[in-house]
Amino acid sequence: MRLTTKGRFAVTAMIDLALRQTNGPVTLAAISQRQQISLSYLEQLFGKLRRHELVESTRGPGGGYTLARKAADITVADIILSVDEPIDATQCGGKENCHGDGGRCMTHELWASLNVRMVEFLESVNLQKLVDEQLAKGVQIEDKPNVKRAISSMPVVKPIRVNAPNSVFALGTMASK
Repeated sequence: MRLTTKGRFAVTAMIDLALRQTNGPVTLAAISQRQQISLSYLEQLFGKLRRHELVESTRGPGGGYTLARKAADITVADIILSVDEPIDATQCGGKENCHGDGGRCMTHELWASLNVRMVEFLESVNLQKLVDEQLAKGVQIEDKPNVKRAISSMPVVKPIRVNAPNSVFALGTMASK
């Protein structure tokens, strides 16, 4: 079995989300920046995670994603399987036609047993455990998300400070000095 970037990135993004959602919904742009994952790739992954009810989205200003369930109730297997990542070490994809002629290869049972163990292991690890491990390593969570504001099309008008008298009396006082 080879875990592709799809599964790795999905798990990484979910850990990032779980670490930071206490400050409100987390944007994919922020996850993309922190984890160096393409924003468009994250959008695809989170579409699948949302369809599998692992995350919820909030639209509009201040929007983003939050976990749909408690982190302790989401397993790594849930995440990997939701993004269509196959967990299969057999050559035939579990179809038992390893040679293409309908016959199984000599090691089919070995790889099928490995599949069972991998799924059991990934089901035994939940997202909360991964979050706790990151916190134990000292991962720093920002108090406020680093939100970049758009540049306004309206110019900023600053008051002009003129160092001149504002009345005839002030002018007279200034002239007598």
